[in-house]
Amino acid sequence: MAEVAGLVVFAERVDWHTRSLLAALKARGHRARVISLKACGFAVGETAHGLLLPGFADDLPDACFVRSVPAGTLEQVTARLGVLHALREMGVRVMNDARAIERCVDKSATTFLLARAGLPTPRTLVLEDRAAAQMIIDAAPGDSVLKPMFGAQGRGLVRLPPKARLPEAEEVGGVYYLQDFVCAPARQASSGTHEDFRVFVVGGRAEAAMARRGTSWITNIHQGATGVEVAAEGQLADLAVRAAAAVGASYAGVDLIADGSGRLTVLEVNSMPAWRGLYDATGRNMAEPLAAHLVAEPVAA
Repeated sequence: MAEVAGLVVFAERVDWHTRSLLAALKARGHRARVISLKACGFAVGETAHGLLLPGFADDLPDACFVRSVPAGTLEQVTARLGVLHALREMGVRVMNDARAIERCVDKSATTFLLARAGLPTPRTLVLEDRAAAQMIIDAAPGDSVLKPMFGAQGRGLVRLPPKARLPEAEEVGGVYYLQDFVCAPARQASSGTHEDFRVFVVGGRAEAAMARRGTSWITNIHQGATGVEVAAEGQLADLAVRAAAAVGASYAGVDLIADGSGRLTVLEVNSMPAWRGLYDATGRNMAEPLAAHLVAEPVAA
């Protein structure tokens, strides 16, 4: 296959993930530039396409991979996502595009879209009014989880028993995102081990999966859990693929959990997932299927 010119990886630094992706692209005969979205912007009337993209002048990339969108003020993040929106509008392939990123960063939008797609997901309520949110906690039949709207890597999660006092509005960014706590199957509860699953989806296919096991109910690798390879097949794979499609993600890390009856439930969809923990658990580097999908090559079975 001929080289795809003008590949871009949007990233803040060349970490293990970015190096892996660049190496996978090079192995397929393609090169990519690493650019920070901080360095991009709009140049309407100055460039042929109206964007400022370092190294491209009046040309456009052929395809872009979004490894990260830098944090910043609301204005800065909006401008950076605006560049991604503009690239998509001009026919540039963007993985993942701004729409998918926005849907996944906002957990309430993710949950809404999962439910609309008919996927099992915990009962969720998102409110600004503290008194109304407190009434929900007071009447809850079991524990609830208070999540930050824009959190990641298991940070900021709080498990609340019924009638627990909610924090003040300024402590949660003015929004209470409440979700029913999913009780584990009896075998897990008796052993004191907590488990959920991460499935990595690329181009509508579940490429790899792991169970994340730990002694805390927050089973994130960054919070001390251990990844163990599981088969990316069956209902686990089907739900993950459907979840990625529900938010419009070309690739995604989908988190699922089994409830007390063993029924799988989709918790979250990550549109810019890391995959080092998955690599450590499975020996498979997701840079390979990601690179193949970015340049639209078939992925070997």
